[in-house]
Amino acid sequence: MAVKSFKPITPTLRYKTVADFSVLTKAADLPSRPRKLTESLSKSGGRNVYGRITVQQIGGGHKRQYRLVDFKRDKENIQGTVISIEYDPNRTAYLALISYVDGDKRFIIAADGLKVGDKVIASDQADIKPGNNLKLSFIPLATFIHNIEVEPGKGGKLSRSAGAYAQLMAKESEYCQVRMPSGEIRLIHAKCKASIGQVSNLEHENVTIGKAGRTRWMGIRPTVRAVAKNPVDHPMGGGEGKSSGGRHPCTPWGKPTKGYKTRKNKRTDAFIVKRASAK
Repeated sequence: MAVKSFKPITPTLRYKTVADFSVLTKAADLPSRPRKLTESLSKSGGRNVYGRITVQQIGGGHKRQYRLVDFKRDKENIQGTVISIEYDPNRTAYLALISYVDGDKRFIIAADGLKVGDKVIASDQADIKPGNNLKLSFIPLATFIHNIEVEPGKGGKLSRSAGAYAQLMAKESEYCQVRMPSGEIRLIHAKCKASIGQVSNLEHENVTIGKAGRTRWMGIRPTVRAVAKNPVDHPMGGGEGKSSGGRHPCTPWGKPTKGYKTRKNKRTDAFIVKRASAK
């Protein structure tokens, strides 16, 4: 898949690029899918149950339907066929619609190279092919994997965004060493399942937004720099004329934002073999 650019007949098109979507199934060829695979998605506007803004710069955006994705891959030992590769507005990766031999249909995260007509299966005896799902104990070393479970049976949590992949590095009794996309090496139980291959839409990182309106379609509102605000609105605001902040970068509530360690989960420290910062 490539990135599509435009002839700059307007200023907004000069730097704008989009994915060419050549791997996606054409709208006219999309199969019918059960209603249970989608549900309505309400918007919060960054506000909590009391109506107070708790996450800034969120609001507006195009209306969306949420696609129910099968992260658990719990339909084991039943072969399915890819009947379409579809765009999902809620995530960067593409989705594959799978039709199983028993008539059931489900969405899964599409692996890179997965095409319409390919067969996929969730089984410990499955071939090591993109889209298949196995327990880590049955996957060969050095294999690229995605949609990795952290707890057995709880569904894939790790490496689910466009182009992401982890790599199985070693196996130690009931745990496996997995190198995460960040470079961190982490211990994950061998009974946890993962899908084979790299996540689809590899060129997502090369897409240039190109104009402010496109971010508004995504539900992202403009961001005002802290030093441009008044002192009543931000600790870094105010000053006579332009200032460079005058203090260490912080949030509107004074919490440090750079070089500030936020991890406090000591319970899982033992599962980290090598931190990403040590690479």
